This record gives sequence, structure tokens and C-alpha cells, in this order.
Amino acid sequence: MAKVDFHSQVKDKVHYACRLIRKIISLSKEEDPFQTIVVLGSQEVLTELNEKLWTFSSDDFLPHCFIDEDAFELCPILLVELGNQHRLDALSHQDVLIHLGQDALINIEELVQRYQRVVEVVSMESADLLAGRERYKKYRTLGLELQNFDQKGAS
Repeated sequence: MAKVDFHSQVKDKVHYACRLIRKIISLSKEEDPFQTIVVLGSQEVLTELNEKLWTFSSDDFLPHCFIDEDAFELCPILLVELGNQHRLDALSHQDVLIHLGQDALINIEELVQRYQRVVEVVSMESADLLAGRERYKKYRTLGLELQNFDQKGAS
């Protein structure tokens, strides 16, 4: 069963996601590396994230691709549009799921069984904060271990 982390009051979700992905990869141990980090979001957000992951850090290479690309099975960071969530069934390893959207995830009960960790990134916008609170309540009703990290405007 997944641990669920809420990173709330984030100033810039895309930039924050880049930092978070880099941190997850850097904390990954050689003897037990993360196999797959899945990022779910809208096409617009994922397109921006795709561009930023290429230019985010001159010191780090963050290999990523969209799940509909040919080599997606070899890619440790997968970008998945919310409408393509069904494509996650094709993955053999599912370690970390980062959700950048506002709406509750489809089949949330199934997803939390398949991932070690789910990270919900919630911006400072009032609509996103309200949606984040609703998602938090949903996870709580499932009896999951929840943790909130208030970023107070970090990007």
C-alpha cells in the first residue's frame, strides 16, 4: 500500500516537479534503484515539464519520455497524460507516482496498491488547494498513511 505525500502551496508545479524528480533519483540507492517515476498531468503541463526536464539542470541528466513513445519501457521517468492513465497497466515496475493535476485520480484504489509512493503536488491557487483538500480526504477514507509538506510558495 502506498504512502501518500502532499506537497502543498507550491508556487510553480512544473519547476517543483523537476526538483522533486531530481531529488527522488538522487536518493535512489544503487543496490535498490527506483525503476519508474510516473508523472500524471494535463497535456499542457506535461509539455512544459518535458521542456524543463531537458534544461532544468546543467549538472543532471533526467531521462524521460512520454508513455506513448516507442522506448517508454526503457525510460525511468514517464510522462502520462491524465486521459492515458490506462496505459499504466503496461508498466512492469511502478515505484513513484507524481500527480500534477487537480482532479482526483481514476481508479485511485487500484493505483495506491501498485505504487510505493504517491506524491500530490498542489499549487497556491485557491481552486487547486480546494481540489487538493478533496483528494486528501479521499486518500484518508482509504486508510492510507498521509503526510503533508507545506512548501509556502516554493517553486
